[in-house]
Amino acid sequence: MTHPWDELVTSALLGTARRMPPVRARDGQDTAAALLDAAAVETVRRRAGAVPAVARARPDPAPGDVRPPLPPAARRRLSLLLADRGSTGGGRRGAAPDLTELLPQWLAAANRHGYQAPPALLPALLEAARARTDLRPEALVLGGPRARWLAGLNPQWKFALRSGPAASRAAAGPADTRVWEEGLFAERAAHLTSLRRRDPAAARELLAGVWPTERAEDRLMFLDVLREGLSAADEPFLEGALDDRSRNVRATAAELLSALPGSALAARMAERARSCVSLDRTGDTGDTGRTDATDHTSATSATSATRTSEGPRITVEAPHECDKDMQRDGVVVKPPSGRGERSWWLSQIVEAAPLAAWRERFGGRSPAGIVALPVMDGWQPELHAAWCRAAVRQRDAEWARALLGPASEPPAAEGTSWRDPAKLLSALPAEERAEWVAEFVSAHGLSDAFRLLGVCAVPWAEPLGRAIVDALDTARDAGGYPWSFSGVMGLAERCLDPAQADRLEVLTAQPQEQDGGPAAAGAGAYWGEAFQRLVGTLRLRATMLAELSGPAGRPA
Repeated sequence: MTHPWDELVTSALLGTARRMPPVRARDGQDTAAALLDAAAVETVRRRAGAVPAVARARPDPAPGDVRPPLPPAARRRLSLLLADRGSTGGGRRGAAPDLTELLPQWLAAANRHGYQAPPALLPALLEAARARTDLRPEALVLGGPRARWLAGLNPQWKFALRSGPAASRAAAGPADTRVWEEGLFAERAAHLTSLRRRDPAAARELLAGVWPTERAEDRLMFLDVLREGLSAADEPFLEGALDDRSRNVRATAAELLSALPGSALAARMAERARSCVSLDRTGDTGDTGRTDATDHTSATSATSATRTSEGPRITVEAPHECDKDMQRDGVVVKPPSGRGERSWWLSQIVEAAPLAAWRERFGGRSPAGIVALPVMDGWQPELHAAWCRAAVRQRDAEWARALLGPASEPPAAEGTSWRDPAKLLSALPAEERAEWVAEFVSAHGLSDAFRLLGVCAVPWAEPLGRAIVDALDTARDAGGYPWSFSGVMGLAERCLDPAQADRLEVLTAQPQEQDGGPAAAGAGAYWGEAFQRLVGTLRLRATMLAELSGPAGRPA
């Protein structure tokens, strides 16, 4: 007697108490045993009835890789890092380095040397990239053409076939055209990104050829590819996208155009901004007619404070309407909840206007001089916040520097300031960025420094590294616990210059006597452990870099 296989499987999964299987038990046999017997018989029957399959053709050989192989020590290191990637627990106790967090740095360093991945480690490398998307760009570059070939044989690794970083270093060919015409969206986006890096004009023309037929969400994602290598040559295409039927597409096109200070949209926004913001030289502190009370409940007190000042001041007259031309240029009509319409429209206009236009508007003053001017009627937070966003969008270091102010100033409470130092820092050169954050840490400690550290170049420059080490030492002496600074400690393991290891060595020892009794002594023990892990990680990073600089291994 045959039994339907699906019914046997369902009964086995649910249990015989919940689903009676279609079997008959022998004398003395329970239902579960009868189910297993029936499944065994049906398995043999299914296998015996299988039709032999035609053997598939062998795959083409893997392509060659002309890059040099890893030095033997670096190859062993990669094997250890890949083997350890799944064994790290969720805690951060213990003095041993976290190898999981060292793998991204190792991959980036190996790619800077131009090495190829060992063929025997490609499966483990692809598995690591499948589990962690942050590893994929560097892992696929190291894997090279062989990793892509291998990924074509395993559906679980198909992400490697559509990932931009791996494809971007491959030469263009007929297959690329087929991917663009027939591929999945992710594959097409990767192809467009790759082409944009090689030939920006060709990528733009390729996108223009299919633009009217693409879905709105796809047009939006494709448009985002143009951020890389954005230039004045992209303006005609983006100007046309301002008439797109999708509001999100129009908004993105307007944002990209506003990042081009010489664009026609930037000029239109500059004209609107000039009509809203001006310099009052008369000393007349009369009311500017502001009625947008939704924005600032303290406008009255701010106005009173401003009226006592002398000298030139900035006056603001926010737009009274958002016309069709403004909407076409990306100004969103409806404000967020709790925000007044006029201030919402004003902020969008000022954010999109070229910053260079304000020098002429304010009598040739520098950005620092403009930022120092008092603003009438409580409009300063709104105006300065828009200038901050403009400085970041236009990558204007002088304006970012003026809006940041000195690092010694006390940080404002989160959510209470118009200034976002982390974003403004991204517009400064890397060296200046590190110096500003170092001064901030020296003045205010580590409590408000985590986001600022995240925008600093790795490894941290010497002033910043020294400030972090001193701040950690101060935090330990203050009697705190290291897990209160776990985020900074984790960043330090990845970002401190390995040369700091010797300086940190003295911090691994627990002080002989601490004020505060047993609790303070316990905190000292935890700090000693944390510093041991930090020193061990830095020295391991130094060893890894030395291994990558060693003699090359034998070709694969």
